[in-house]
Amino acid sequence: MNFYDELETRSQAEREAAWMAALPTQIAHAQSNSSAFASILKGIDASQVNSRAALAALPVTRKHELLERQEASRAANPNQASVFGGFNTQAFGAAMPRVFASPGPIYEPEGKQKDYWRMARAIYAAGFRSSELIHNCFSYHFVPAGSMMESGAHAVGCTVFPGGTGQTEQQVQAIQHLQPSGYIGTPSFLKIIVEKALELGQPLPKSFNKAMLGGEAFPPSLRDWLLTRGIAGYQCYATADLGLIAYETEAREGLVLDEGVILEIVRPGTGDPVPEGEVGEVVVTSLNPDYPLIRFGTGDLSAVLVGNCPTGRTNTRIKGWMGRADQTTKMRGMFVHPGQIDTVAKRFPEIKRARMIVSGEMANDQMLLKVEVAGEHTNSQDGLAERIGITVREVTKLRAHIELCSVGSLPNDGKVIEDARSYQ
Repeated sequence: MNFYDELETRSQAEREAAWMAALPTQIAHAQSNSSAFASILKGIDASQVNSRAALAALPVTRKHELLERQEASRAANPNQASVFGGFNTQAFGAAMPRVFASPGPIYEPEGKQKDYWRMARAIYAAGFRSSELIHNCFSYHFVPAGSMMESGAHAVGCTVFPGGTGQTEQQVQAIQHLQPSGYIGTPSFLKIIVEKALELGQPLPKSFNKAMLGGEAFPPSLRDWLLTRGIAGYQCYATADLGLIAYETEAREGLVLDEGVILEIVRPGTGDPVPEGEVGEVVVTSLNPDYPLIRFGTGDLSAVLVGNCPTGRTNTRIKGWMGRADQTTKMRGMFVHPGQIDTVAKRFPEIKRARMIVSGEMANDQMLLKVEVAGEHTNSQDGLAERIGITVREVTKLRAHIELCSVGSLPNDGKVIEDARSYQ
């Protein structure tokens, strides 16, 4: 079978209907069983959150807010199990076999469901099949990556060697002795292992011919480098909070979304969905009942790819990781946030898109706000630029030059604030 399960080839209409049917139940569950979402979604009628529009009206919870709530919860209850900031629905015990810590620290619970992080789909798409051995070089300590991949591999039916990180010569030795079917880990460490094997004059076995990669960028140059050495590598996009979000297929045209998440692309600093194809922040609603993150802002930039995957998978595709959405910039002692630029733009229906460019040298910097407006406004004879400039000062407490641009002239890279200053 070319697909992990039949969910991957159902019609988009069928998939969307299933998601929207599940969404009210998940919202109600989060409100009733998660103290954090009882507060965040207070006053929301869960039964009415059954459409994309209704979902888009809910607040976005960003990663820094997750950390802040966890820190506040620990400070208020230092002797209690309040490490998750109220976002979890399960307590310590049999329902939560493990707890992990990501930089911050942000603590993440692991539930007892099979393939809790939903990684099996990505591992299968990378070519791994039942009865194969996988060499897993993600960390098993503190962060969930090692356990995340191992549980997914077990769901596929694979045996796992927990290689972890470091000890490169021993990694080479274990691969030669065990002859696994492939590797799971970061692409850079796989390159180090391959180079170490060549340095030792001990080439890796021919069985070691595929890899499922994550945790960092996987450029085409490294993909091709691995291919020339007999290893076909595929990447996935996952986070410690959400598990799998999207994965690469043999078509190598973007990343296909996982079946267990609802994804939106929003304008950075806001919760407003952008048009299909426009770069924005990845916001995900998880259907995981143990950790029901609703409109969770990952802080990552991406964009939707139009059309279906050539492999026959019908879920939405995204372009992959395209940078970070948090573009907060300090200027003249004041922080300027993407949300402030959005506030300015929303006060003028003439503005289609806006981009603040901070330039010059530190301590002698300048702000230029470029705004896309329809042709009849670009000559500024109606005083639009002056009115926008006044609003910028009201919102940010800083002065900015205003440049009116034609619609479609600004880059489609997700940037609301561009820091073009010289730091030398």
